[in-house]
Amino acid sequence: MQYNTQQKRMPLPEYGRSIQNMVDHALTIEDRSERQRCANTIINIMGNMFPHLRDIPDFKHKLWDHLAIMADFKLDIDYPYEVIRKDNLITKPETVPYPSTKIRYRHYGRTLEVLIKKAIDFPEGDEKQNLVALICNHMKKDYMSWNKDTVDDRKIADDLAELSGGKLQMTDSLLRLMAERIEQNYRPKMNNQNNRNNNRNNKRKY
Repeated sequence: MQYNTQQKRMPLPEYGRSIQNMVDHALTIEDRSERQRCANTIINIMGNMFPHLRDIPDFKHKLWDHLAIMADFKLDIDYPYEVIRKDNLITKPETVPYPSTKIRYRHYGRTLEVLIKKAIDFPEGDEKQNLVALICNHMKKDYMSWNKDTVDDRKIADDLAELSGGKLQMTDSLLRLMAERIEQNYRPKMNNQNNRNNNRNNKRKY
């Protein structure tokens, strides 16, 4: 018994061993016209294997490219399209540039540092205070995701001052604003829960 791993490696295994054997047979046909007919038949069979791709533009072109690849570009026939070149198969894409900026506290992330820089440039007023309160609450949430215990506001204040170069400070008024924002976020959820509980209690009475 011969295992697949003992046979010749297939360039495109998604077509299976039978299609690869057909391609290998086409390479042995000496008559050019017969070899062309064999190639056309192979393309039709390959197309029938993926009927859901028939509406995709250049589908036939891709099939002929795949035939050339499976034949190791040695099949001497008249291709209806300009098939892919062998040297194009080994080309590598350009390296994706990744940001190399250093993050001071990874649990806060790079985005939070950008927000803090934006907040520094905001003119003084309610809008800036609301933005800083939002940032501080977000810092507390990020800190808690890494530290399952509690988080002290003093720690957030120290980190905020450090990340802003001392330009943003956590004041008493800012702490009150942070608490108000948290209450606003949780109030609808609590009201919805209370309404559901009241509905259940009313149903029980009847």
